[in-house]
Amino acid sequence: MNPTVRMLSKLAILVLPISAFGQSSSSPDEWSIGAGTALTVSPYAGEGTRVQPIPLIRYEGEHVFLRGLSAGVHLHDSDRLTFDAILSARLDGFDRSDLGRAELRDNGVNRDLLSDRDDGVDAGVRATYRTLYGAITLEALHDISDTSDGYEISLDYRYTWHISRTAIMANAGASWMSAELANYYFGILDEEVSRGVAEYAPGSAVTPRIGVTLSHPISSSKWALLGVLEYRHLPSEFRNSPLMEPDHNGMARMSIGLSRHF
Repeated sequence: MNPTVRMLSKLAILVLPISAFGQSSSSPDEWSIGAGTALTVSPYAGEGTRVQPIPLIRYEGEHVFLRGLSAGVHLHDSDRLTFDAILSARLDGFDRSDLGRAELRDNGVNRDLLSDRDDGVDAGVRATYRTLYGAITLEALHDISDTSDGYEISLDYRYTWHISRTAIMANAGASWMSAELANYYFGILDEEVSRGVAEYAPGSAVTPRIGVTLSHPISSSKWALLGVLEYRHLPSEFRNSPLMEPDHNGMARMSIGLSRHF
C-alpha cells in the first residue's frame, strides 16, 4: 500500500465512529475528543469481525471542518444549504492474509494468488439541504490516490429527534459505485487473473444502507456518550464475488465511545 494512503487511512480510523455526529451544525471553532471501540462484521470470506479501539477527534470551524472520514471547506454555508469541497478516506481495503484460506478455497480461490486491496483517498463535493422534515445530502467522490480510479455518488436522508437531552438521528441512503471502484474491492484483479484466479467483475452497483446514531450527555453538558449502528446491504453483484462469505448479505458496524466538547 502507498505509505501516504496508509497514513491518511489510519488517521481516518481515529474519527470513524463520529462521522454521523459531525453532520449536524455546531458552534464555530468547536473541538471534541474522546475514545471508543468500533466493531465491523466483515463480508469477506473468513475475515470475521474487526475490533478497533479508537480515539475520537472532531473539529468544526467557521470555514473548515473535520468530520469522521472526511475533512473539507465550506464553499457556501447558510441555514438551509451547505456546499462543501471535501477529502475523504476510503477504508474498504483488506490484506489477503486476513481472509480465511479454507473459506476462499471453498469459493474456488487460492489465497496465495490474491493481492491486497488498498485503502484510498477520495476528493469531491457534498451538498446538504436542511428542512423541518430532515436533511438531504448529495455527495460525489472520485479516487485521487491511484487506488481504484473509481468514483461514487451517494444520496442520504436523515432526521433527528431530541428526547430530553438525548439526540437520536436516523438515516437512510444509497451509494452508486462505478465499475472501477466496485471491481477493485469486490472483483478479481487482472493481475490475479494472470496468476490463475477465475475472472470476476461485478461492474457498477448500488449499495443501500440504514443507520441510527445516538448522543447522550453525561453529568455536565461537555461530556457525551456516542453510539452508531449502521447496516450496508450488498447487492447480488457483490455477494456473488468469490471473495465474499456466501451467507453474508451485508456489512454491519457498531461503534460506541465517550467524547468531551471544548
